[in-house]
Amino acid sequence: MIGSLTLDQLRVLVAIADTGSFSAAGRRLRRVQSAVSQAVANLEQLQGVALFDRQGHRPQLTEVGRVLVDQARLVLASASRFEAVAASTRAGVEPQLAIAIDPLVPTAPLIDSLRALSQAFPDLPVHFSTEGLGGSLRRLRSDSAAMALCLLLPGVPEDIAAYPLLRTPLRAVAAPGHPLAALAALGRPATQGDLAPHVQLVLSDPADPGGPNYGVAGTRLWRFADLGRRMDFLLAGFGWCRMPEHLVATAIASGALIAIEIHDDPTPPEGLTIYAAHRRDRALGVAGRWLLDDLRRRLVH
Repeated sequence: MIGSLTLDQLRVLVAIADTGSFSAAGRRLRRVQSAVSQAVANLEQLQGVALFDRQGHRPQLTEVGRVLVDQARLVLASASRFEAVAASTRAGVEPQLAIAIDPLVPTAPLIDSLRALSQAFPDLPVHFSTEGLGGSLRRLRSDSAAMALCLLLPGVPEDIAAYPLLRTPLRAVAAPGHPLAALAALGRPATQGDLAPHVQLVLSDPADPGGPNYGVAGTRLWRFADLGRRMDFLLAGFGWCRMPEHLVATAIASGALIAIEIHDDPTPPEGLTIYAAHRRDRALGVAGRWLLDDLRRRLVH
């Protein structure tokens, strides 16, 4: 029966529900009332259900009719999106844009560009995912993301085109009761020897737990895929780590975390560079290039 169902029948059904009568629906659709009535009768016969109760002065939707009107709206909306995506593709816009983001990338500076993207390309399906550290690069290489907003450590790979956007400063921190916090209270920087015995809470890519480690100062590593859970363990005093400054500034100010100075810290004081990146052999489409240009216009100074 689904093969005989038409979008036109669904439009008629929704028009009646919206306008309140067959005659008003006919006026909206510029059809005679008899044509509207016939379309409904055909739909009822096709589906084997009564959509309207015709016993009163004006036909009323039955219970199943009300449910199917909601389903008809969803189908018509999906059909409209189908046509819009096809039209955009004919105009050169990619059929979808998949974006992967590393956990250390601050969200706030990106929001305006992502909102502007949705306004400039309202019919573009956008897929957005937060990955473990290094996961965005892996998704670029597997062709499951067109663009990544990520760190590239220790440097930009040859197969990746990368555009610096901003820097995110990192602070080494621990809970007040952690032994490393005592060194901070004494005003003494922690040496690698001080750090080595303690658990370090590190971010890693869950798909590649044996991958490269950056900024690791010991062998006792607890690995996390997301910043939120790592923050929970950090506040609970289970270890120390470097966190984006914008995420721990309030906790440091309140005393919930203690900033630790590290002797000869390899982390650049100005922070790590956040890039917009794509594969060199996979040029960005119209929307992806638009987003890249907008990000650079807003963030690169």
